[in-house]
This record gives sequence, structure tokens and C-alpha cells, in this order.
Amino acid sequence: MTDIEIIKRSEQAEGNFNNGEILEKKPIGFPQDGGKSRPYSNIFYWAHAWTNEKKSTIGLHPHQGFEICSFILNGKINHYDTKQEKWITLEKGDVQIIRSGSGISHSEELLEKSEIFQIWFDPDISWSLSQEASYDDYKPEDFYNENGEEFYKKTIVGTGSKMKMDSEGVEIFEYKIPEYKSVDLLQEKKFIYSYFLIEGNLKINNKKIEKGDFFKVQADEKVILQSLSASKVFVIKSPIKTGYLTYAEKRFV
Repeated sequence: MTDIEIIKRSEQAEGNFNNGEILEKKPIGFPQDGGKSRPYSNIFYWAHAWTNEKKSTIGLHPHQGFEICSFILNGKINHYDTKQEKWITLEKGDVQIIRSGSGISHSEELLEKSEIFQIWFDPDISWSLSQEASYDDYKPEDFYNENGEEFYKKTIVGTGSKMKMDSEGVEIFEYKIPEYKSVDLLQEKKFIYSYFLIEGNLKINNKKIEKGDFFKVQADEKVILQSLSASKVFVIKSPIKTGYLTYAEKRFV
């Protein structure tokens, strides 16, 4: 059995910073943001943010408990936090993780024509709040890459990758699928798979997906991704049920 929930780009919550200099679509927003999706598994928040012709800065602000991951999809960002006390530049393909622990503040500057995901994971806040904050950034060469005849797969978190997370059971991948190719993905039934189509158009089990769409899949069998044009797909595998009560379960259920 396969359960697919599609959240079209038009149905996602919206946000902005600095009078629209930074724009956002949120596949998983905060409760006050609206939109169709709410936190699930140990994924608490997911924003797709970008700038157009002007760079813009999100000022210094605090985090606690969550693992804050930023994935640079295009362009560059500059990052500052109170742990390192210096600005660091991250470029397309780089990934940053802030394990915010007992507390850290950071600031981000998105340069012109830049694009990122920022995703918050819950590593069991009842534990992480007592840990010292830590930070790592990773370059494309830190990830495991597979080139097949039908697709290209990058493992960002998982076997072969240097990136490590505290959040239980999380693996993260990126697929590039050439036009008119099909990829069979075996899904494990104890996990939920969260997809975002970064580029292109495709079908999953004959349901059409367009650029910017987000979709969640639970299955105890394989699913088929069929590209209608050259496509890039971002995927998070996470447990349907964690071994601890998540912040969202404590706060909202």
C-alpha cells in the first residue's frame, strides 16, 4: 500500500524578511504560518528561501534544542554565530548544521540570486537542551555520490557521507534524473519519505509533480519516479514514530 500526500507550491505557507528582500515558501511552517502541513516525524520546520537582485541579512537571533540545517541550493550565504564568532561563506552544494543545544544565536546573509533550504530537526529536545551547542559545515566532496545509468544520487546524510546528525533515523539524499527516465525507490515501511522537487517535472506512481511541489510518501513497497523533464529531487527519510516524544507531540498534540 502507498500513501502519497502532495502539497503544491501554491498551497505552501509564505514568508519574507526585510520587506520582501528574502522570500520564502514553507512546506512545513510554524503553526501560525498557515499552509497545509504541520510538523511530523522529527521534522519540525522546512523553509525554501531565496533572494532576487539584492542581498539581504537576517539579523542575529537565538535557537535552542533543534538541529538547524541549511542546504545551499544556489548562490552563496554568509553565516555568523556566537559559537564561532566569525563570518563564514557557504556556497552552492554546501550544507551547514547547527546543533543548537543549550543555546546559540546566529545571523545569515543571503547574497543576490541565492536559494536555500533551512530545515529544523528534533533530536529529542529533552536531551539536547542540556548539550553544548556545536556547528559543522560540509562541502560537496564530503557526500557520497553514485552515478547510475538512470540517475545520479548524492547521499548527504547516510552511509558514505561525513555529515552526522543527532536526530534519530534521518537520512538525506538528492537525486538527479535525466529526462524520460524512471527510478524505482524501495521504501521501508517504518519510515516516511519527504520529497521536494527542486527542478523539473515528474510523476510518482502516475501523480504529477511540478517544480516547487512537496510530497510525503509512506509505502511498504517500491515507488516509481518518472521524469517528464530533467529533474532534481531532494529527499528526507525519517521515522514514522521516533523513540521519544518530539517537541511537536508535546506542544501541539
